[in-house]
Amino acid sequence: MRTEEEMYRLILEKARADERIRAVYMNGSRTNPNVPKDIFQDYDVVYVVTDTKPYIEDKNWIDYFGERLFMQYPDEHPDFPGDKENFYGYLIQFADGNRIDLHVESITHAEENILQDKLCQVLLDKENMFSVPPATDEDYWVKKPAKEQFLCACNEFWWCLDNVAKGLWRQEIPYVQDMLSFCVRPQLQTVLSWKIGIETDFSVSVGKSGKYMYRYLPEAEWKTYLSTYCGAEMEECWNAVFRMCDLFERTAVFVGEKLRYGYNNLEGDNCRRFLQHVRELPGDAEEIY
Repeated sequence: MRTEEEMYRLILEKARADERIRAVYMNGSRTNPNVPKDIFQDYDVVYVVTDTKPYIEDKNWIDYFGERLFMQYPDEHPDFPGDKENFYGYLIQFADGNRIDLHVESITHAEENILQDKLCQVLLDKENMFSVPPATDEDYWVKKPAKEQFLCACNEFWWCLDNVAKGLWRQEIPYVQDMLSFCVRPQLQTVLSWKIGIETDFSVSVGKSGKYMYRYLPEAEWKTYLSTYCGAEMEECWNAVFRMCDLFERTAVFVGEKLRYGYNNLEGDNCRRFLQHVRELPGDAEEIY
């Protein structure tokens, strides 16, 4: 596997040798000082070029970077057409284990957008076009919620468990898993991130999908959160659901008190009773109550 030093040298040598490439910058995890380094980190590289068209029409130029295992041209997807004239990408997994998420970008587009991502770090600028401050993940820090955001997150959590309950009674596990993953868990993750924000004065990021929450939660609480994930067995799903309820309520009460937003105990209590009732409801029941 080529080293980080070798990859940077490869990236910059290409830029220096090609007059059409006027600047190079990076963003993503490798420019984030708070992300631990590991062997799976991508190189998120952008070449600022005089014209993107030649790089799109003749894609053989990416052979320079090494042997590929597989790759993707995201801007060629028929359902998600990109602005190819200004920004075009090549997501490349190399045979040696390295990965580059490479883009070519027009000068105008870069001038208009580079400061919007505070993780940008300029590696090469042949004409001194860009003045970029030191990279920071500030844009991704947990944000203090407004009262309405907090109350809506609580309501969404309890309301969507209604769908989980009927899905479990019907033994529709794929539906249950989707509801838990895409509707219920995001609210649990959100209130946990708000708790972390409160305890850190809203000065940290919990990472994509809350993957860094373990850094800030007590170990027992983190393990409880992990225990809310479940497999396909009915009893396992029900147990995970009630663990989610316990953890959510404790956390939401904490957040509501600290931010002086209050918390609707009745909503949670009524949902819990409904969940328990459905859990005990016979599979051949003709009425819910």
